[in-house]
Amino acid sequence: MSSQSELTEEDVRERVEAAIDENEVVLFMKGNRLMPQCGYSQRAVQLISQYRAEFETIDVLPALGLYRSVLEEESDWETIPQTFVDGEFVGGSDILAELEERDELAETVRVDA
Repeated sequence: MSSQSELTEEDVRERVEAAIDENEVVLFMKGNRLMPQCGYSQRAVQLISQYRAEFETIDVLPALGLYRSVLEEESDWETIPQTFVDGEFVGGSDILAELEERDELAETVRVDA
């Protein structure tokens, strides 16, 4: 039995769209909040966590290729992690770090719904 994901592209598209629609802040990442599986994902979690106790994380590893292509359609961004705030694509960990350096990250991730 293969450990390959049983997710279809349609499943992934629905999950991505639902996560973006239903969460003020969502981070698509490798691994999860407690156990990030790459340094960029870990950095993104740390940056967002400074300003928000609650945000959604979606582990893309179970279907990395599918998530990568669906997210690229959504954001025009090739790399993971990807952060969406209030339905809008913000960027990866490098963009979050730039926003932090400009003292704009707190304002960006603190959404007033």
